Amino acid sequence: MAELSAVDASTAPQPGSCTSLPDTMAEFGLPVFPRRRLHSGRASGSGTSPDTARLQDVGTQRESEARHGVRLPLVTTEPTTLVHPTAIVEDDVRLGAGTSIWHHAHIRAGASLGTNCVVGKNVFVDAGVVIGHGVKIQNNVSVYAGVTLGDAVFVGPSVVFTNDLHPRAGNTDWRIVATSVLEGASLGANATILCGVTIGAWAMVAAGAVVIRDVQYHELVGGNPARRLGWVCRCGETLPAPRDRALIEATLCGNCGAVTEPGP
Repeated sequence: MAELSAVDASTAPQPGSCTSLPDTMAEFGLPVFPRRRLHSGRASGSGTSPDTARLQDVGTQRESEARHGVRLPLVTTEPTTLVHPTAIVEDDVRLGAGTSIWHHAHIRAGASLGTNCVVGKNVFVDAGVVIGHGVKIQNNVSVYAGVTLGDAVFVGPSVVFTNDLHPRAGNTDWRIVATSVLEGASLGANATILCGVTIGAWAMVAAGAVVIRDVQYHELVGGNPARRLGWVCRCGETLPAPRDRALIEATLCGNCGAVTEPGP
């Protein structure tokens, strides 16, 4: 299989095409951004260094822009970053080495993703969102402005974040309410996270739960509204600790043998 370059704007459709996605975006006053193909971190041609290949890609893009009378932003990524051709990555986005952006994802301007992240199909990452290292976001998730994801966070399919406590369609002076998901926490499929809460480090939210309050360090919650179901180890297994009180003493995991200390 032929290797693909990091930037491929030379095949941009001619202006006026009724089937052109860029033309449709322009018709509605939306900015048009280049699509970037999967980048393997190797040269796109035999005997060519990755740096030289990327410079050639940029040159190709600029030649295409001159032909079509447009100017498209460039996104700087690490050589091992993978961006699917159908994904949209806006200007001023930071993508760490080893991060993969898959089908139909949309990463807005100013967002920052760390190293070795996986962003699944149809994921939306809002402007200015900060995502740590080693984060996995499964399909059909929208990470709105005000949401911060720490290192090693898992976000299951169709998890719902919010960022407005008093939403109205015509409200022009609403304010963003921040939500934090701390290191190692896991959010199960279809969970809903009310804005303004903090999900503690290594906590676990069950599938379908509706979280309306803070979740403690290593706490397992589920239901609507979400309530404590117990405590979990870093490995994800349930700890043999009473669920009716806080985790106040060191607890040994029967699965991996790790000891979970009381949280802050």
